Amino acid sequence: MRPLQSRLAVLLAVPALLLAGCASEGSPSTPAASSAAAAGAQASVALAAIKVAGAPGAKPTVTLASTPTALSSSGVRVLTPGTGAAVTSGQRVTVDYVLVNAKTGKEADTTFGKKTRATFLADPKQLLPGLANGMIGQKVGSRVLVGVAPKDGFAGGAGNQQLGFGKDDSLIFVLDIKSAITPLTGPQGDPVTPVKGLPTVTQDAKGVPVITMPTTPAPTKLVIQTLIKGKGAVVAKGQTVTAAYVGAVYGTGKVFDSSFKAGGSPLEVPIGVGGLVPGFDKGVVGQTVGSRVLLVLPPAEGYGAAGNAQAGIKGTDTIVFVVDVLAAS
Repeated sequence: MRPLQSRLAVLLAVPALLLAGCASEGSPSTPAASSAAAAGAQASVALAAIKVAGAPGAKPTVTLASTPTALSSSGVRVLTPGTGAAVTSGQRVTVDYVLVNAKTGKEADTTFGKKTRATFLADPKQLLPGLANGMIGQKVGSRVLVGVAPKDGFAGGAGNQQLGFGKDDSLIFVLDIKSAITPLTGPQGDPVTPVKGLPTVTQDAKGVPVITMPTTPAPTKLVIQTLIKGKGAVVAKGQTVTAAYVGAVYGTGKVFDSSFKAGGSPLEVPIGVGGLVPGFDKGVVGQTVGSRVLLVLPPAEGYGAAGNAQAGIKGTDTIVFVVDVLAAS
């Protein structure tokens, strides 16, 4: 459960349980190492034959040498080198991209011409391994061509029906790397004394926010109360935000969702563009990175009169979020 009206999960991110297992590395003299070297050479030749037209910043046109193009290993080819810092593992990387199905040569997805860019976690354990490894080491400002073999793609070779990829289809990305940032691990800034009568927020030994509800009636208007004022940049509408959060029902205090739960992860989503429940969208825009903010959402600012049955939220319920703003780009 996410604080979303429509699911905006990063489509290319896959659950860890679905990722292909990591193979043991062979020594340079083993058959496994020789096979890997041959596969790497095949990927380099295949990527070198792909034509990419268009200047960085503009939507590229991708033409494959032949279809189908099949990659036995993943690889990367720098089309235009950047001058920024190199992307490191674990960073949040904001890109514009075109994704092409190597079997058909047809475009499967793109961010060019859309309101928001994509932000990916450069971590092979959290993202398609071939895509993550293709970004790591590249400089901000670069345009790169990344070829992803099926075993390094969707669910370790299961394909993706929604995007039209079969289990044996390779993926071709052209990426314009716009920025790379390392998110905070928690709020950092100066404490702010909240107004009286609101839910109170403490945290447990692990730093997880704990919300205690007051006995007073729920507010009828959206409440945005900064608890820790971060010292980072101001979050702007349309940016992709990394945010940890806890959501609870006003009055009962029942937690209906938390990014801190086992297996959870911070929310990674464009903010202020209508993808989130209204009060969450409004409450995060204008905050500074590093902040912790308390949001109290009456029904109209939350899930509306329909509520959210999956989360146990009725149409008359006011909901409360504590949000840690960890990054914005």
